[in-house]
Amino acid sequence: MGKHRMKKDHSRRNAVAVAAVGMGAVIALPATAQAVTVQVPNTDISVDVPNEAVDFAKQHVDVDPFLAAAGQAAVPAADGSAPSAAPNSVGQKIADAALSKQGAPYAWGAAGPNAFDCSGLTTWAHQQVGKSIPRTSGAQAASGTPVSLDALQPGDVVSYYSGASHVGIYIGGGKIVHALNEGSPVQVNDLHYMPVNNAVRF
Repeated sequence: MGKHRMKKDHSRRNAVAVAAVGMGAVIALPATAQAVTVQVPNTDISVDVPNEAVDFAKQHVDVDPFLAAAGQAAVPAADGSAPSAAPNSVGQKIADAALSKQGAPYAWGAAGPNAFDCSGLTTWAHQQVGKSIPRTSGAQAASGTPVSLDALQPGDVVSYYSGASHVGIYIGGGKIVHALNEGSPVQVNDLHYMPVNNAVRF
């Protein structure tokens, strides 16, 4: 894989960061990031750019999904403000497990691995990361750590209606995955597809 380092031409480096991210580049951050590696898609070219170039790119395109895809924390802003929250890797695994069951049939009382009711899907997805949570939608809504809707992360359990009669798993981007009802397979819908009751994190 070719390594191309640009050390002095800051405007060119920043433009590369914007262009690469805009094209869907993969961003990889080291644990103690002083620079990031941007892999230009469909090429063997990777470019090491400093954090401030990523911050510059953030002014033009949304880089956070690429940072999340790399499983790393967002880069602190150049003005010293707090960075975006690091993605919850356990939560992402929960969301991914539930997403892997898209198309599975709904069956009341089922908790996988081939059919699910709403709380059966949330229970099963948590079990895939070694977490045991209550089995019913009402008990799930009353357990865990409450999360405000503006702080949702993938893997959080969202309950619906005043009695928390339905639950789904937040997957990011304002979407949930859930086992809706008889005759409907496990599917992805908007977060506000139904009236939200609350959200919790286990």
